[in-house]
Amino acid sequence: MIRDLERVRNIGISAHIDSGKTTLTERILFYTDKIHKINEVRGKDGAGAIMDSMELERERGITIASAATYCEWNKHNINIIDTPGHVDFTVEVERSLRVLDGVVLILCSVSGVQSQSITVDQQMKRYQVPCIAFVNKCDRSGANPVKVSGQLRDKLGHNSVMMQLPIGLEDKHEGVIDLVAMKAYYFEGDNGEKVVTKDIPADMMDDAQTAREEMIDAVSLFSDELTDAILEEKEITKELIMPAVRTGTISRQMTPVFLGSAYKNKAVQPLLNAVIDYLPTPLDIENEAIDLDNNEETVILESTFDKPTVALAFKLEDGQYGQLTYIRVYQGCINKGDTLVNSRDGRKFKAGRLIRMHSSQMEEVESIPAGHIGAMFGIDCASGDTFVSPTINYSMIAMHIMEPVISLSIVPKDNKAQINMSKALNRFTKEDPTFKTYVDHETGDTIIQGMGELHLEVYVERMKREYGAEVETGQPRVAYRETITKKAVFNYTHKKQTGGAGQFGRISGFMEPGEEEFEFVNKITGGRIPTQYIPACEKGFEACMDKGPKLEFPVTGIKITIDDGAFHAVDSSEMAFKAAARGAFLEAYAKAKPVINEPIMKVVIETPNEFQGACMGLINQRRGIIQGSQEEGVMSVIESQVPLSDMFGFSTVLRSATQGKAQFTMEFSTYKQVPQSIAEEIAKTKQEEKTKKQ
Repeated sequence: MIRDLERVRNIGISAHIDSGKTTLTERILFYTDKIHKINEVRGKDGAGAIMDSMELERERGITIASAATYCEWNKHNINIIDTPGHVDFTVEVERSLRVLDGVVLILCSVSGVQSQSITVDQQMKRYQVPCIAFVNKCDRSGANPVKVSGQLRDKLGHNSVMMQLPIGLEDKHEGVIDLVAMKAYYFEGDNGEKVVTKDIPADMMDDAQTAREEMIDAVSLFSDELTDAILEEKEITKELIMPAVRTGTISRQMTPVFLGSAYKNKAVQPLLNAVIDYLPTPLDIENEAIDLDNNEETVILESTFDKPTVALAFKLEDGQYGQLTYIRVYQGCINKGDTLVNSRDGRKFKAGRLIRMHSSQMEEVESIPAGHIGAMFGIDCASGDTFVSPTINYSMIAMHIMEPVISLSIVPKDNKAQINMSKALNRFTKEDPTFKTYVDHETGDTIIQGMGELHLEVYVERMKREYGAEVETGQPRVAYRETITKKAVFNYTHKKQTGGAGQFGRISGFMEPGEEEFEFVNKITGGRIPTQYIPACEKGFEACMDKGPKLEFPVTGIKITIDDGAFHAVDSSEMAFKAAARGAFLEAYAKAKPVINEPIMKVVIETPNEFQGACMGLINQRRGIIQGSQEEGVMSVIESQVPLSDMFGFSTVLRSATQGKAQFTMEFSTYKQVPQSIAEEIAKTKQEEKTKKQ
């Protein structure tokens, strides 16, 4: 692995579903001599792309798990992570962006900024990851990269700057004009591997000059030298422009826009040059950890090899040789045989086999230095753990994980399937923090939870294929929540007298709707409740949040304030105050007008214009609210909010209503109160379930 970090780039390839992420990665690997034959995503004979190594990915033509690889270009080492576009697998994008220094954001030149592009952009903002944009599919009918650059500015708030112009569009797309070097690039050979540099076509010279002036004007904000050269009317060279573009990109104040067609092998090499020229090295990014031995003070990590090691485990995978842990080393160097500590639980372990990944293939290495991404075998850990040298006790800030919104009951068909199913669930929950499982104590069913129907469908299919666990699935269930709508006062005394010491505790205060899931405020004065019993009160209240008194759904959005109480010198105990808190909760909850909340999904449908009315009708039938609709050429984009409970089986209905031409994406938006009629139905269903159990 290259130790000169100036020559290392850690990049991700992110975009809306079906924008060409995997196709682009495949071309990058081909041009950097990492592979010797280009495979397509939906390849003949089921070959599939190298980066889609899972059998399911090849069949469905989608990326399910992010895949890591590396390649060399112009003596630079590029570590690449190809991420899924489908919103159900958004945790894969989340964890990849957590460890990457830069991103290539791909946009379709016809569809432009789509719903998932917005989600990816929010994730990039969360981790402050700089990006360059690549407008793909310039060979498609209706391609308009200039419009897409405008959408990047208007919809996502990026300061987008065109760095290239297309030479022809749609079926006439031949190459690109580089506005920095003022040259035209054409891509010849069977797979576009020969980059031919020519002068700019005469009929495009005026457009190129105008676009270059606009680009220089935008870029000059990031370089005093460039501004001086403009004012003094000196020649503007690429040596003046490129450092300014790099500064603007790394500070996230500018997004350079490149274009081409990955599928038609056009303009991938200039994009690789742009990755080297404009995206940050590990030395350009400031990474922080917290010092657990020093009041969790923030520590700035240094990408040097001689400091104590700090690495983050960002993804787990069950390989044929045991658990494979993907890591990014931020400081120091991990060598074979080094002793490291997992700062979450303090367990020591020895670094055994160290690996560099190329999709599902591996290459053994002796060490993984700072600034690089690699993998280790046989380490028992969780996703998001920090590994450090024994001399320090640092922890990296973990990634943002969304709560699951949909659940499904699964029943194994026989005893063998039962054993294999538990093995599979154990592995999947470890690998994917958004996939959760538990046993419903009342029904005895195993429940799996996830981000959407496709998410759960893929895991059920993987159980069958990878573990031979045949399971039957029940009806999908919605993750309803309970909450309160008004303030209610409580004053509860818990009194129990048995032989010997009894139990006594009185708690007084009020409950009100809160911003957070659960908030506890202690306003006890004068020792009305001794300090040692306050945590017991909090625990007692918190224990009631798991199952609401109304319909036994989890309770959320409650703020509890205690301001008075009483204790007994002999009979009071932690247990007594826990019981008092439970009683106080039940007393106030009934008075606080409890309601049921349901998950509302953001649903975006892309459909040919002639089916726009039919699609809107489908949304209205499902208690949906249409928030906006716009026509983009021959396609319409309909944005709406629809309750999750009404979205089951929507893909089949949408396909049949639009002759299979429309597609939709769905992601969690918010929780809202269910209408009274639906609440009554839910209560009735719950009652029927209870009756069945009895």
